[in-house]
Amino acid sequence: MQSQATYNYKVVRQFAIMTVVWGIVGMLVGVIIAAQLVWPALNLSDVGEWFHFGRLRPLHTNAVIFAFGGCALFATSYFVVQRTCHTTLFAPKLAAFTFWGWQLIIVLAAITLPLGFTSGKEYAELEWPIDILIAVVWVSYAIVFFGTIAKRKVSHIYVANWFFGAFILTVALLHIVNSAAVPVSAWKAYSAYAGAQDAMIQWWYGHNAVGFFLTAGFLGIMYYFVPKQAERPVYSYRLSVVHFWALIFTYMWAGPHHLHYTALPDWTQSLGMIFSLILLAPSWGGMINGIMTLSGAWHKLRTDPILKFLIVSLSFYGMSTFEGPMMSIKTVNALSHYTDWTVGHVHSGALGWVAMISIGAVYYLLPRMYGKTEMYSTKLITAHFWIATIGIVLYIASMWIAGVMQGLMWRATNPDGTLTYSFIESVKASYPFWTIRLVGGILFLAGMFIMFYNMVKTISGEKAYEAPVLAPSAAHA
Repeated sequence: MQSQATYNYKVVRQFAIMTVVWGIVGMLVGVIIAAQLVWPALNLSDVGEWFHFGRLRPLHTNAVIFAFGGCALFATSYFVVQRTCHTTLFAPKLAAFTFWGWQLIIVLAAITLPLGFTSGKEYAELEWPIDILIAVVWVSYAIVFFGTIAKRKVSHIYVANWFFGAFILTVALLHIVNSAAVPVSAWKAYSAYAGAQDAMIQWWYGHNAVGFFLTAGFLGIMYYFVPKQAERPVYSYRLSVVHFWALIFTYMWAGPHHLHYTALPDWTQSLGMIFSLILLAPSWGGMINGIMTLSGAWHKLRTDPILKFLIVSLSFYGMSTFEGPMMSIKTVNALSHYTDWTVGHVHSGALGWVAMISIGAVYYLLPRMYGKTEMYSTKLITAHFWIATIGIVLYIASMWIAGVMQGLMWRATNPDGTLTYSFIESVKASYPFWTIRLVGGILFLAGMFIMFYNMVKTISGEKAYEAPVLAPSAAHA
């Protein structure tokens, strides 16, 4: 008699645990560089250049986006595609390779970036040997994901898988095109593009890394985990499909808004601005769809801290996707560009949207990976929620105020046309807000340590759980 097939939870468990681990590492580096801006001596110049802000800052961005965020996306997409397709993962050995390959990439990044090996491209700093490894792992990921879709036991492809699929395909395209380079040594290559074209391709990549890695992928998480945790169907399935097509078409063209008032042609800048403004509609359509899924279940927010994480993340998603189009308007951008306002906007999305929904999804996953119904401590999840939320508010509010202040100081002029303030005066005026930002970052990091403790207590001494693959008619995914 053939034993019943089980879902491949091993790779989901591995990625879910490493999401928490890399979250702590990436956010710890963020706290360190925030402290360096307040106390420059922490750059440890007498020790060497490895701990300078300029070396650690790309390590921070890569760790939180690709290590923390990436592991969250691998874990959730592998879980969701199995559950909604009623089948186990395609090519399980290849799935295992994606885990170990991705961890190797992260470790290589943690070694090479402090050593100064960098392409100098935002969110794409890693040098060419690591870029090739990323492409290999990512193509393997695509084979596993779409292979699982192909062998599904149901005809329908749930909308979360559309978002995951678009994110996987687009990130592959973005990474391979933007990383095209000519190697000149083992750890150095020069971009295949030059000048304004290089900048245009870089921000086509950069903004769509935000649009697909940090938005479409996490919307896949939202469309599965919000209905599951709320125990309600998606508010509007039709809206979810409209949201998908509108978002993936529009996002691709918004990149030039990063290059206002540069050598990029004016018409290209304006086109990026227009598409950024159009983006508001599908973005808010998705936010409304997620939040309205709680119709008839709002009372659950009082007692369910995981739902708090998921719904508050959607609120930050809505806020960030209003702020982004507004900042892309040329006249607003003239004030905000190069200021801490941009840093506040980025972290409104990164901490408020990406981190909060990842944390909520991992809290959902971890006990189920070990045959439990809930985490070790619901009170600790609630404490984590409030500490993280207060941390985010302190962080982004301080950066908004500092950013607007910086923009106004830089453009202020005396009656004779000379600048009212020197640059160093704007730096001095920013110090109190950088200190508040540091406090906000420390609070958010503290929340991750609470999560780590809760995770360890939940899974220690427990046997890994292997769930049987359900027949399509047996139960909901």
